Amino acid sequence: MRHNKKFNHLGRTASHRDAMLANMAVSLIMHKRITTTLAKAKALKKYVEPLITRSKEDTTNSRRVVFRYLQKKEAIKELFGEVAAKVADRPGGYTRVIKLGTRQGDAAPIAFIELVDFDENMAKAPKAAKKTRRSRKTTKTEAAPEAPVAEAPAAEEAPKAE
Repeated sequence: MRHNKKFNHLGRTASHRDAMLANMAVSLIMHKRITTTLAKAKALKKYVEPLITRSKEDTTNSRRVVFRYLQKKEAIKELFGEVAAKVADRPGGYTRVIKLGTRQGDAAPIAFIELVDFDENMAKAPKAAKKTRRSRKTTKTEAAPEAPVAEAPAAEEAPKAE
């Protein structure tokens, strides 16, 4: 039975897995997007999201706790500076995993994982109006011609006394 086995061991020893996830977390924080296998991306998501949550509160203790995991000063500066500022109002869900297909050599499923707030393409993109067959019909707002709006003449300002 599979009782109390909640995380993916990724076929590695505990020390190798910890080192690999720490290195991947540093790469994700520094580059904002990395490509890896789907299983590693899902494991990294569970590893890095609590660290990002911790970075929202910039205290000495939280920096020390995060440094225990990452062990890179540059990554800590980036996390507590730029990343924490962007995710300050987000209540969670800081990363996104997108499947890319399979790898040529061994057919392993590949995905990229990215920080959500740093993707300009998906961030608040205006949605185009859907074209349907019904949209060809004119509605009352479309049929009414727009009248030109006349601006009110600007009131002349009184000369200011010096």
